[in-house]
Amino acid sequence: MAWDFLVAKSDLRNTELREVEPAPLQDGQVRLAIESFALTANNVTYAVFGEAMRYWDFFPAPEGFGRVPVWGHARVEASAHPDIAVGQRFYGYWPMSTHLTVQAKLGRGGFADASPHRAHLAAVYNQYQAVGAGEGDEGRLEAHKALLQPLFITSFLIEDFLDESALFGARSVILSSASAKTAIGLAHLLKHRGGAKVVGLTSPRNVAFAEGLGVYDQVVTYADLPAVPIERPAVFVDFAGDAAVLRSVHETFGQDLAFSLLVGGTHWETERGGASLPGPKPVFFFAPDRIAKRRQDWAPGEFESRYGAAWAPFVADAPRWLTVERAQGQAAMQAAFLAQVDGGTAPNIGVVLAP
Repeated sequence: MAWDFLVAKSDLRNTELREVEPAPLQDGQVRLAIESFALTANNVTYAVFGEAMRYWDFFPAPEGFGRVPVWGHARVEASAHPDIAVGQRFYGYWPMSTHLTVQAKLGRGGFADASPHRAHLAAVYNQYQAVGAGEGDEGRLEAHKALLQPLFITSFLIEDFLDESALFGARSVILSSASAKTAIGLAHLLKHRGGAKVVGLTSPRNVAFAEGLGVYDQVVTYADLPAVPIERPAVFVDFAGDAAVLRSVHETFGQDLAFSLLVGGTHWETERGGASLPGPKPVFFFAPDRIAKRRQDWAPGEFESRYGAAWAPFVADAPRWLTVERAQGQAAMQAAFLAQVDGGTAPNIGVVLAP
């Protein structure tokens, strides 16, 4: 049985499961059975920005509904492509479904989905990487890869952007949602880079976790921010998407805020915007644009080389602070998604689901 997990675009808490009948394969098409995928606050961000950022366009759904994109692993169930065999496994961008049919176009290390409806979308999301059988050292970290790699690449790109700008002259870089995985990745890279204090903003319940990571020089609660000494000038990277937090940072630092970057949207129901804020106007960061820029700036293969060098030590360390929790089936998928919509899981837990 094949089915899709659907989310109402107008109300993320309104979900349903629908059985589907896969169509016969056309020449060059491949049908993949989705084995498992990670579910994080990042996937809620995809849904929140589904219309504005075209995330809903990747996987068509019935009118009024969307199929939330996720990252994980799938196995070829049927193939009408001469160079892709049944049983091969791939890592990439999937819907919350049991299956996905793609128009495969071979590339280095895997294939791209060349389906017409995806032609106008960010190319980075259309790439699927061939992987092994899920055994040995690579298999041991598969779940952590699914949980962290889609987030860490954003961390890598933000750090690269800040590095190119010499941190805008800042002596501190402040990260909201300090216990979020993308923030942890960025803090890890900034700590390694040096040159500025790395400051994490978080709620009281997550202070101990954030401090224990070893990537923040200073951990501050949101309420304490105005009164805590933080070296100036500062750059703010906002992963929370909470207008009150954004305003608090801007009002605390004013003209001592060198740059303000908007990234995630974990507090997805709050108003967000930079109208009439003291200091610099917040700028939205879109990772695919940065990838496209660096692929033009750098020689062929250099992006992959630099990213791989940054990623390897981060994922190797991940089991120290991130425990994987697995679940399977429709009920588990619905419960896990609603938990993310309503605030997510504990920061030391990573949820991996199987249809």
